[in-house]
Amino acid sequence: MADVFINYRTGDGEETAVAIERELTRRFGKGRIFRSGTSIRPGALWDDALLTGVRTSSVLVALIGARWADSPRLLDRDDWVRREILEAFRCAIPVVPVLVGRETKRLRPTALPSALRKLARCQSVRYDSQTAETDLPHLGDVLRERVPALADAEARLRAQQQPQPDATQYSMGAVSGGTAVQARDITGDIGGTVIREAHGTLHTGSGDQHHHAPHLSGDNSSYVAGNQSGGGNRQSFDAPRRRRDDAR
Repeated sequence: MADVFINYRTGDGEETAVAIERELTRRFGKGRIFRSGTSIRPGALWDDALLTGVRTSSVLVALIGARWADSPRLLDRDDWVRREILEAFRCAIPVVPVLVGRETKRLRPTALPSALRKLARCQSVRYDSQTAETDLPHLGDVLRERVPALADAEARLRAQQQPQPDATQYSMGAVSGGTAVQARDITGDIGGTVIREAHGTLHTGSGDQHHHAPHLSGDNSSYVAGNQSGGGNRQSFDAPRRRRDDAR
């Protein structure tokens, strides 16, 4: 059962209906938004599905374009845009008009068939594709306030998206001049060394660990790089400088 029923006219408002459905579904979850193009299953009786969708929803969103009220189809008792709105009124379901575009003005009762004049009294919100990044969240906020079930659904989705409290996650910035290896998350108690998907030579035993580096330990340690007879480089630590061999 969907919480929000999107009322729109085919050929005049479909793109807006798709954008609203996508955003509300992302925010509140699948199955909570009814749009005829995606919510009626193949083989279902579409007229029954539409009326049932309205009756079981918590709010109806009516998409109103700049020339919406000028359509002669609103005078037709069999027009489905008209029937869905009137069914919502009959079932005491709130109707939220969404004024699509910057130029769309609020509805005037005198411009509507008598059966639909109540729609002009419903407080509206605006949606414009140029300001969708603010208009869509605002519409979602309005619907969440009208329908408590949407607030609960949004809270559950946020909880599911939070990282698990016992998981360790790592992030890494830019690395240059070498290779960076990142292991997967590690959860639970860790009593020893754990390596997952590491590549290359790695010492994991107890004691000092040395990987592609000289080993310097103890007092008066010396490090000699290269061939000693050919010169090389010598470094000494914590010891007086030794004289050259020929000066001893």
